[in-house]
Amino acid sequence: VAGLSDPAVPPSEVNCSGCGAELQCRDSSAPGFLPAVKYRSLSEGPAGLQDADAVCQRCWLLSHYGQALSLQLPPEEHRRVVSAALRRPPRHGRGPLLLYILDLLELPDPVLPQLPGLLSPDVPAAGVLVLGNKVDLLPADAPGHLGRLRRRLEAACAQAGLRGTPLVDVRLVSAKTGFGLEGLINRLQHSWKCTGDVYLLGATNSGKSTLFNSLLFSDYCKSRAPDIVGRATVSPWPGTTLSLLKFPIINPTSDRIFRRQERLREEAEKTEDELSSEERKYLNQLKKQGYLVGEVGRTFQQQKARRVIDFDPDMLSYSIDEEPRDSPKKHKEREEFTYNEVKDARWCFDTPGIAKENCVLNLLTDKEVKMVLPTRAIVPRTFILKPGMALFLAALGRVDYLEGEKPAWFSVVASNQLPVYVSTLSDADAVYEKHSRQEFLKVPMGGEERMKEFPPLVPQDITLKGIGATEAIADIKLSSAGWVAVTAHAEEKLLLRAYTPEGTTLVVREPLLPYISTIRGARIPGTAAYRTKKPPSLVENLKSKERR
Repeated sequence: VAGLSDPAVPPSEVNCSGCGAELQCRDSSAPGFLPAVKYRSLSEGPAGLQDADAVCQRCWLLSHYGQALSLQLPPEEHRRVVSAALRRPPRHGRGPLLLYILDLLELPDPVLPQLPGLLSPDVPAAGVLVLGNKVDLLPADAPGHLGRLRRRLEAACAQAGLRGTPLVDVRLVSAKTGFGLEGLINRLQHSWKCTGDVYLLGATNSGKSTLFNSLLFSDYCKSRAPDIVGRATVSPWPGTTLSLLKFPIINPTSDRIFRRQERLREEAEKTEDELSSEERKYLNQLKKQGYLVGEVGRTFQQQKARRVIDFDPDMLSYSIDEEPRDSPKKHKEREEFTYNEVKDARWCFDTPGIAKENCVLNLLTDKEVKMVLPTRAIVPRTFILKPGMALFLAALGRVDYLEGEKPAWFSVVASNQLPVYVSTLSDADAVYEKHSRQEFLKVPMGGEERMKEFPPLVPQDITLKGIGATEAIADIKLSSAGWVAVTAHAEEKLLLRAYTPEGTTLVVREPLLPYISTIRGARIPGTAAYRTKKPPSLVENLKSKERR
């Protein structure tokens, strides 16, 4: 797949527009690789490797086929790149603002406490703004759920102990559907303005590159930049960004702020019925992907020059015996920033994701990762189990109900593609042994041969005490595969045993969505399962019909 390399060719000193790695054809296992034939073809072209479409083979395969080439790049290298960038001498007389993107599904975030160690004591950050991303994937379990999630985010920041770095704000966003992003841009332009550089930081798969792309096509970016700066490669495969990508931040002058607020006010007065058919179609696509939607618009756009049509009469003069000849296509030269555009520019940087240790995703193939990471609104699945029953989440996790007086409710919050299987405790080991090797449980894939190399599930005993039939006691987080919210009758004592693959982390935490078990339909006769129910989506910056 990788193609032939040529160790004799020196590196290009040109970065891939998708991941930021230096383009090269010397080593197929190193970042920035292009097959030697393609490398020479691009190098000898009119624009050379500076062509705006020049991406490495890894980014090309990720974008077109969702396939990731393995790299000989240790996780420490990503950390080194990020730390080196943050330790640069301060520009414009002050340190950078850090936008830390935190995956809400991964609370408690394992990387946030490491943030102070990436900074230099000589170059303190001006502040950190923590963004709870992927809020669109979580259903509203009760009124005020966004306020509860925000408070959980604040508590996570307090627990992480961001020594010496002031916490500017915490916000809930969806980099994918745009929810909360216009508010984020307002916050940045009113408080941070254009006083220094901004760095997007976070763990792998937190959504940094998706946010980078959304901001690139927003009012936070200089209007001409999207025509010059390549979009970051977005993929569920961990560690897609390998070096620094950047775009110039627009200066929020009073006039620009006024024009932007005028646009936002006009859009807030619209209803869905007043959108164009194309806009409604796009909005409906976003609603299928998430519970919370908020499209990001642009006030300042570069005016496109009118197309000049070349007329060559000689190309139209051919005899009856000749075939018409096509005009040779002129190469479209890559646009560049002028000196004046960037001489005093402040930049927004996308950085490599910091790898999570003891994470189940590190054990999976690229196809398995795509199955495990949720990309659409999560539909909770609730089961009522009696003592002596077991619940499987694919072949990646298991929860046994060992002891208790009454049935309890177990609500699974995970990718809709991962199967959930319930069995008796006496049959559980045989079920796992049989079905994990026959792909019935889907992940891991590959049957018996794959399971030979996959680590065994290891147990951890958990004791809980119920607080009511509608409120969960705790979430049992099965590494990054998802979690099971446990709800039991008041004062009911439960003894559970949870399993995750050896070498991965199992966390028992305060429930993120305590009323998740109430999002369910009627019980399916003869089974432990309830019918699923999907709450409606909410569009952030459109007027509802009731308010007309």
